[in-house]
Amino acid sequence: MERVPLLTNFAMDSQQRLCLLLVGLSEIKALLARARYESLCQRILVRHQLDGLDRDELDPYLQDRLRRAGCELPLFEASAVQALFQASRGLPRQVNRIARFALCAAACDNARQASADHVSQARAEVIL
Repeated sequence: MERVPLLTNFAMDSQQRLCLLLVGLSEIKALLARARYESLCQRILVRHQLDGLDRDELDPYLQDRLRRAGCELPLFEASAVQALFQASRGLPRQVNRIARFALCAAACDNARQASADHVSQARAEVIL
C-alpha cells in the first residue's frame, strides 16, 4: 500500500487513467481510513463487504462443501452445527477451519458424526 499514492496522484480528476480493484481482509478498511490515503478513499466508487453466513445458511453451506469433497453423509450433528455457527460467527473461512478440525477430532474418537464437543475441541485448536 505504500506505493498507492504514486498511482493516484497524476491528473486523476481530469482524466480516468486507472481502474483499481482492492480486495482484502477487513484490515484494508482501517488502512484506507488513514489520512494518508484520504485522496484514494475519495475516489473509491463502490465498496462492498461480505458478511458472515446466517444460521439458516450454515447447514446448506456445510452440505455443499461436503458434497464437493465427495461426501453425501451428514457428518455434523445438529448441536455441532449450532456450536460451529457460534464459534465461527458465520465467517466462511472460520467455518471451514473449525469444521475441518472438528471432523479430525471426530475421526480420532471413531465417531460417525462430529458433535458439539468436537467443535469445542476444534475451536480450542484454532484459537491456539
